[in-house]
Amino acid sequence: MKRLCIVPLILVSAFLINVALGQDKKRPDPAFERVKDDPKLPRVLLIGDSISIGYTAPTQKLLAGKANVHRIGENGGPTDKGTKNIKKWLGDSKWDVIHFNWGLHDLKLGTGKHQVPIDEYEKNLRDLVKTMQGTGAKLIWASTTPVPEGKTNPPRKNEDVIAYNKIAKTIMDENKIAINDLYAFALPQLDKIQLPVNVHFTPKGSEALAERVAAAIEAALKK
Repeated sequence: MKRLCIVPLILVSAFLINVALGQDKKRPDPAFERVKDDPKLPRVLLIGDSISIGYTAPTQKLLAGKANVHRIGENGGPTDKGTKNIKKWLGDSKWDVIHFNWGLHDLKLGTGKHQVPIDEYEKNLRDLVKTMQGTGAKLIWASTTPVPEGKTNPPRKNEDVIAYNKIAKTIMDENKIAINDLYAFALPQLDKIQLPVNVHFTPKGSEALAERVAAAIEAALKK
C-alpha cells in the first residue's frame, strides 16, 4: 500500500519540477510576438537588425492605439539577406509605413573585408528601396547607429558607418524618402544609452531610439 502511495507522489514531484524549469526558461523576445491588427488603424512594418529588435516593443507601446506595428520575424541582417527575403517579409498585406535599415551587418569586417562591400551595399539597397516602393507605403530610412570606440566583436569601424550612411542618404534623397537620423541622435550620448564597446543599446537606450522611431512614424502617418 505504501509503495502505491509513493508512485503518485513521485509523479507529482516530477510535474512540479518540470513546471519550475519551464518558468526558468528564457521568455521569447516580445519583439517577435504576433500582432493582432485593429482594422481601424494603419499598418506599420519595421525592418532591421538587432538594433531594431531592441526598439520594436517600446515603439509598439508608444504607438498603441495609433498604429498596428509589426516587424519582420527575424534579424534583417545585411542587404544581401534583405534582397533574398524582402518579398517574403512584405507578404501580401497592405503597409501604410515601412521603417527600415541595413548597415551594421554589411560593414562587419572579416579577414580584412566587409561582409558586403560598399558598392554591393549600394546596389542591394537600391533594389530593396525599389521593391518597397512597389507596396505604395510611405518609407522611412533609419540611418545606421554608431560603432563605439574600442575593439568590438565582430570588428567594425565607425568610419565605415559614416561611409555607408552617406551612400544610403544619397539613395534616399534621390527617391525623396524620409530619413530618421538615429546616428546623429545616438552619437552625442553613446556613453549613456549604448553598451560599453558594443554596438547594442541598453534597455533605456532602446527606449530612447523608440521615441525617435515612433515620432518619425507618426509624422509619416499624418502626411
